[in-house]
Amino acid sequence: MDDDIKIRGLLSRIISFENYKVFEAGDLRTAGKVAQKGIIDVIVCDVKLPDGNGIDFTKEIKAKLPWIEIILLTGHGSIADGVQAMKYGALDYIIKGSDNEKLIPLIEHAIEKVRLQKKVWQLERQVADTLGFENIVGKSIVIQNTIAQAKKVASGNTTVLLLGETGTGKELFAKAIHAAGSRAAQPFMALNCSAFSKNLLESELFGHKAGAFTGAVKDKRGLIEEADGGTLFLDEVGEMNISLQAKLLRVLEANEFIKVGGTSATTVDVRIISATNRDLRSEVLAGNFREDLFYRLNVFTLQIPPLRERKKDIPLLTKYFVDLFAKKMNKEISGTDKDVLNCLENQYWKGNIRELKNAIERAVIMAEHPVLTLADLPLEIQFPQEDDRPFSTFDFSNVERLHIQRVLTYTKGDKAEAARLMNISLSTIYRKIEVYGLT
Repeated sequence: MDDDIKIRGLLSRIISFENYKVFEAGDLRTAGKVAQKGIIDVIVCDVKLPDGNGIDFTKEIKAKLPWIEIILLTGHGSIADGVQAMKYGALDYIIKGSDNEKLIPLIEHAIEKVRLQKKVWQLERQVADTLGFENIVGKSIVIQNTIAQAKKVASGNTTVLLLGETGTGKELFAKAIHAAGSRAAQPFMALNCSAFSKNLLESELFGHKAGAFTGAVKDKRGLIEEADGGTLFLDEVGEMNISLQAKLLRVLEANEFIKVGGTSATTVDVRIISATNRDLRSEVLAGNFREDLFYRLNVFTLQIPPLRERKKDIPLLTKYFVDLFAKKMNKEISGTDKDVLNCLENQYWKGNIRELKNAIERAVIMAEHPVLTLADLPLEIQFPQEDDRPFSTFDFSNVERLHIQRVLTYTKGDKAEAARLMNISLSTIYRKIEVYGLT
């Protein structure tokens, strides 16, 4: 872009010889219109133009279209202008004539920079799609209300405490909050506090110095340091030893911590999202959880509903998991029959979505037809126990009940045909149906 038509034409030809598509503009207004179309990656711009200054134009374009790289040309360069141009985001600032040989290498560098930046943005979008709220399946009022609350807190750096039973999807919500916030491009690290002993948890969380303990042969970064700039998700935070709670409190209050075996503090900028299925207020009263830490973690509380409170979402979740596992196992499964959905909707789901997911995965493994049937479901799902006794596949009555149910499913409820296939009398099958509560 240059108001001198001869210089502009010469630059256009030189750049075109390198197989780049070139658009010409004699003023900022025309150049701005071309840039807005999204068809260019690099702008070569004179500093002085009839309708404005190329340095100010750089600031305007980078604010609206940050992926575009700008190379500024000037007849009389100054250090002050060069510094201001770079501050506003120009790739370089060169003098006409004396720096001509730099132009093509600069354009090549700019094109490569734009290509890499676009690739990074594409990957970031893919990650956001994977981790975002769109990945939370459900249209029930209760889950939509929960998502709406989570979206409100996502944009800031507020500490979030996720409450809910095991298997409700607390980590999924933590990832979605991270992906929707200003830290989305930074690391998301997750740690289950119940999976480690006190000493191991301290090392995993805060890191250690070489020689801090037997086996510590070199320095190790903890997950808090790995999450610097991003988000750390602490699952089952209620299981954390009370001595470690003091160190976590220090991170929340002063943004610093000391590694195991260390003497100097490490500064971090990390957002903490924690989760628990415990009643932390009761744990505080019992002396198992620090009250000051509880209040720092509990700035914004989000209650994740159990599956039994959102049963309208079970058909959607079932379809999602059937499609997921059918694809993974390379099976042609189009869906489930109504008996399967009726069965799933009538479960208590103590293990919540995780239990449903596992049940569907096992059903897809067992499936021999394009549509999942009741017989494909795990035994404990087909025949839930009314008491607390575990379901045993070795118990003869359970095996008999399962076999009769499968035959009835095969005959589509035709009891006479089922009796014939099993070589028992019709009166026997009626009696077994009544004993086992079959349909």
